[in-house]
Amino acid sequence: MKKIATALLLSAFFAAGGATAASAAPVTVKSCNRDVTFDKAPTRAISNDVNLTEMMLALKLQDHMVGYTGVSGWKTLDEKLRDGIQQLPELSAKYPTKEVLLNADADFYFAGWNYGMKVGGEVTPETLAPLGIKVYELTESCIHIMQKQKPTMDDMFVDLLNLGTIFRVEDRAQKLVDGYRQQLATIQAKISKTDKPERVFVYDSGEQKPFTSGRFGIPTAMIEAAGGINIMDDVQKSWTEVSWEPVIERNPQVIIIVNYGNVTAQQKIDFMMQNPAFKNIDAVKNKRFIVLDYVEATPGPRNIDAIARLAAAFHPQSL
Repeated sequence: MKKIATALLLSAFFAAGGATAASAAPVTVKSCNRDVTFDKAPTRAISNDVNLTEMMLALKLQDHMVGYTGVSGWKTLDEKLRDGIQQLPELSAKYPTKEVLLNADADFYFAGWNYGMKVGGEVTPETLAPLGIKVYELTESCIHIMQKQKPTMDDMFVDLLNLGTIFRVEDRAQKLVDGYRQQLATIQAKISKTDKPERVFVYDSGEQKPFTSGRFGIPTAMIEAAGGINIMDDVQKSWTEVSWEPVIERNPQVIIIVNYGNVTAQQKIDFMMQNPAFKNIDAVKNKRFIVLDYVEATPGPRNIDAIARLAAAFHPQSL
């Protein structure tokens, strides 16, 4: 019996050692057009923008973070995010400089192109590499530096799974993504028999010319998942400025208002309702506006609940 017990203890010991060795082994993930290898899980991570920060929080990575950037310069922290970040400091109200990241002794920066980094800018994966700061890029944003297919919700799921790999919380990430996939499947099963997709326009900001989401923005994936079609699907951009003429011509049945910044969602709605140029747009005539907060309309954990709301608004008879 003693021999059996000893054998079991040794087996458990080596199994535990094997697990520790595996968790300490280098991992490699694809970030846009780069392979990035991490010898160990980052311990001084920084995320940029509210939606990327919420991805970190959804995976319970607060203990691996030293702060976040790029929120208060444009947006306010709501209670959900404030509770999640607790005492973590905002290191920069807008895009951080290299000095901000260096002064925080960062070893990891989770950002994206136009989500904390600009092509040719001061802070990029290439400029941070010599400083020992590794970068993982938001998948939606990769269109700024490479060709890619238009997004699906898998883009956001890939980011969560890759973060799970980087921080050695793969099981946690997989469970989270599996739950999101199940929620999406439930929504789509209910709207599968709808006749035609609703024509949808995303109104972010701007009066002279609207700023909107084109083919490569995550709202396109969200709208399609909810049983609609982005009327700017042929615009080969993620987020961009267009003119009002095609909006009027394409006659959206629903308008999504992105809520953030100094101009309120209601002010954007009032602008469209009171402008005679828009009087024949179906969405305006029928007052079919849906407000999504910025954090819901950019890649992140709140996308799934937002899709449920969009589906209910697009196809109320089905949900």
